[in-house]
Amino acid sequence: MTVDQAVARHAPPDISAEAAAPSPAKEVGAGLHSGIGSGAPELMRVDPVSGRRWSVPRWLRRTMGPVALLVLWQVLSASGALEAEILASPGTIAATAGDLVSDGTLPSAMLVSLQRVAFGLLLGGVSGVALALVSGLSRLGEDLVDATVQMLRSIPWVGVIPLFIIWLGIGEAPKIALISLGVAFHLYLNVHAGIRGVDAQLVEAGQSLGLSRWGLIRHVVLPGALPGVMTGLRYSLATAWLALVFGEQVNADDGLGFLMNQAREFFRTDVIVVCLVVYALLGLIADFLVRTFERLLLQWRPTFTGQ
Repeated sequence: MTVDQAVARHAPPDISAEAAAPSPAKEVGAGLHSGIGSGAPELMRVDPVSGRRWSVPRWLRRTMGPVALLVLWQVLSASGALEAEILASPGTIAATAGDLVSDGTLPSAMLVSLQRVAFGLLLGGVSGVALALVSGLSRLGEDLVDATVQMLRSIPWVGVIPLFIIWLGIGEAPKIALISLGVAFHLYLNVHAGIRGVDAQLVEAGQSLGLSRWGLIRHVVLPGALPGVMTGLRYSLATAWLALVFGEQVNADDGLGFLMNQAREFFRTDVIVVCLVVYALLGLIADFLVRTFERLLLQWRPTFTGQ
């Protein structure tokens, strides 16, 4: 073997030819670029089947249950399976509601009932919030107030109707007092729990920043207790309508309860159901207003809204 042959044998391979030859990957890439530039269809994003699934609107889902119940009710009434003496049909109830509205009986009764709820809610709300502030902001106040309120709360507030009649007579006073009693207890419990549920670290931070006691209450305690206040207000509204039903059974000469008492004497189930529907609608409207007010006041608090 000569020297030239040995050098050629141990020399590195010549890669110039391999570099000059196009690789399959480069050919594919070049083909793609040339295809895109020549007007070929572009690649489209394919969404999964689950992403294209049609969903029923939420408002429709929420109305399906009540509508199905009304349809079933009407079918049972039309077929005779549900007698009118037991429960009137939805069509009869709608016609009765129209008659009560046209002659002014229902609007007048609603106005009287709304006034009773408003006065009772105002009186009970002021009393419950005041007691909760005294008990929640001070240990001395808690020792003086909380035990008494908890003891009275254990008594069924409907059971004090005879005492209210003896003390206040049979006019408007016992009805408003009954509503106030039910409202005050719910607001007291929730406002007191909201105050005592404020994070202690926030209170310490406020003290370290030099806030006075009033500044601490105004800027830390009350905003932190606001969710409890709104929850208590919603419970109080529901209790107010419930107490109104009981209160208007006591020698009422006007209002929704008066209409129900008259309808009971004449076995008018259609009028009774109309009054119950009005109670429910008024309660829903009041709850909607409170929830709207809550969303406006608690925008700083992110909450879980479901999935």
